[in-house]
Parts: sequence; C-alpha cells; structure tokens
Amino acid sequence: MFLLISGAAANDSFEYSYLNYNFSTYVDWLDELLKEHEIPGAAFAIVSREGIMHLETWGVREVGQRAPVTTDSIFRIASMSKTFAGAAATLLVEQDLQTWDTRIADLFPNLRLGNGVSYRSITLKQVASHSTGLMPHSYSNLLDDGIGYDSIKNRFPEIPAVCKPGRCYGYQNVVFSLIGDVVEESTGFTYGQFLEEQIFRPLGMVSASVGLDPYLSDPHATAPHTKRRGQWRPVGTNPAYYTTAPAAGINASLFDMTMWLRANLGAFPELFDEELLTQLHTPVIDTPRGNYFNRWVNLENAYYGIGWRIFDLSGLRVVHHGGGVRGYRSEMAFSDEANIGLVLLINADSSSINDVIPMFFEHLTTTL
Repeated sequence: MFLLISGAAANDSFEYSYLNYNFSTYVDWLDELLKEHEIPGAAFAIVSREGIMHLETWGVREVGQRAPVTTDSIFRIASMSKTFAGAAATLLVEQDLQTWDTRIADLFPNLRLGNGVSYRSITLKQVASHSTGLMPHSYSNLLDDGIGYDSIKNRFPEIPAVCKPGRCYGYQNVVFSLIGDVVEESTGFTYGQFLEEQIFRPLGMVSASVGLDPYLSDPHATAPHTKRRGQWRPVGTNPAYYTTAPAAGINASLFDMTMWLRANLGAFPELFDEELLTQLHTPVIDTPRGNYFNRWVNLENAYYGIGWRIFDLSGLRVVHHGGGVRGYRSEMAFSDEANIGLVLLINADSSSINDVIPMFFEHLTTTL
C-alpha cells in the first residue's frame, strides 16, 4: 500500500519534489525480482522523517506453512545490528561515559588486541569504524563453525595487524563486538538492556530484541531458508553469531526498522539530536574495492562511519548497511538531503537483493 505524505516540512526543492514521486515503477521491479528468485518471504518499507510512505510484504514466514509475512513478522537483521552498536557507542560519548579516544587497552588491561606493536593505541572510534588496523573478518570463520564470542576472545592476541590503527579499513564481526563489552563496563547494564532502555523502548520498537532466546520464543519469527537442489528449505540457526550481539544479534520487524530509519533521518531529535546523528553518519575511513556495493552503478565514493556505510551514490550522500547471516539477507539506506529511506528484509540467504539500494536511488534521481 502507498502512504504518501503531503504537506510535510522540507529543507529544499528536491525534498519537496520526492513527495510527488511515484514509487510504483520501482516497487514493480522489486516485486518481479522477488518472484524471479522465489524468495520465501519479504518485508519492504519506504519512509521519510514524517512517517511511512510505503509498506509491502510478500510470501510466508516459512516454506510449507501458511502464516504470511506481515509488518510485525520478525527477521534476523544480521549486520544491520552494527548500526545500533554504533549508536550505542555514540550515546556513551554523548553521556560522557567514554570518549572516542578511549583506548580499549585502558578499559581492559588484560586484553591484548592483535599482534602489532600499536595494539595499546586502538580506540573505541576505531573499533566502531572498522579501522583498528587488524586483519579483516578476524575469526568470523570460527563463528561459522559455531564457536562463541567469549571463547574466541582468548585468541585476540593472535590477530595479525595489517596497518597502524586508523590507517586502513578492515571489516570485523568479532572485534567489532567489543562495543558490547565497552557498554557493559561503562554502564553496568548488559548490552541488550542498554539497547532496550536507550533505543528500542524510546523509539517504540516494541518487538525488537537482542539474542537467540527472544528470537526462538517469538511467535511472529520468520524461519531462515537456504536453497538446496533448487528449492528453498528451512535451516537451523547458528547461535554463535548471536554471541556477537553488536555485530549481528538483533531481531526486528519491518515496523521496528521503519522507526529506526526515521530516527536516523532526524525524526526524533529529543532522542537522537543533530550532533549525535552527525557523529554516526560522518565518514571515518575509506572502504576499498572488492565488496558488492563497490560495484554499484553511479557509486562515486565509499566510506565507513560509526556503524554505518556512507556513499556518494547517484548524486546523493547515502547512508547504508546490509546484513547477511545463515538464511537471512537485508538492505537499508537513506538520504538525509532527500529525506527518504528504505529497508528490505528477506528470510532467504540470497544475493538477489544486492542491487536493491542503487536501483532505488537511480529510480529516484532519474525520474524527478
């Protein structure tokens, strides 16, 4: 359904023009994409600061079952979780509990982070922006093998250093999850409790949760699917990624994610003011070629900020994060200057949605 908002406040002429934008061509393209790849279930939204502009769902929560995907169905959002961890770290800084220059070694003296001589200088900001200088994806293979975060931490001193901290980009799951340790050390709350009190509840994200148990016990949870012999089939859940909650441990509905996108567009300044959002969405480190998003048409520059990717895409500054974990994929992005954002959640391990974001902004900028 379409929920186009009229009479909303706008910062410039471009923002006014998108209010009259017809999303039907893009939604038709997305509909065909999902049908072509026989995606079991999907949930999609377009939002502005002022509200929800479009909501649509497809398919079922589990292949072979009748329960449909709705806007309240729960998906694992995988690496989209990093955007919440970035916000949590920024809240610690805003509340004067830490600074961006806080050194991890000062907080945890018994933890050696990597085998380089500069390990003691790695800061909270560098962890939150994947610029620690450590080998990319350190120990993600162990998560794939079902080994949890607490067991992997013992191996942190063995991580190879590939550059000095702050000099190069290296995407992480396990190392990034140190943000959870920093939150707990700084506040006395568990990471999940902190998100619930500081983000989920204030924003009205009523079904969002952290961890495996809430996911398994939620009657609205979708099932993960992978393709076997040409057919989508439900698969089990690897609990290890849930132990890296800042990197991949959040469960949420489409409605929850519309609230999160609107918050990042500045809809709730009493909770997330302009200064906090600027810290989140400002580039910290260049990201190199080699990832699927670096091959997007009309992509000029790519960076990582605090828990978010930042792109110059189709003439707009676009803030983005995708996610993928066994049986799930997701994409979300927004443009502050265009006052528009979108999110797509699917319960299938499929690369078919890799171009959902660039196609949206290409449609938006070439149609207006």
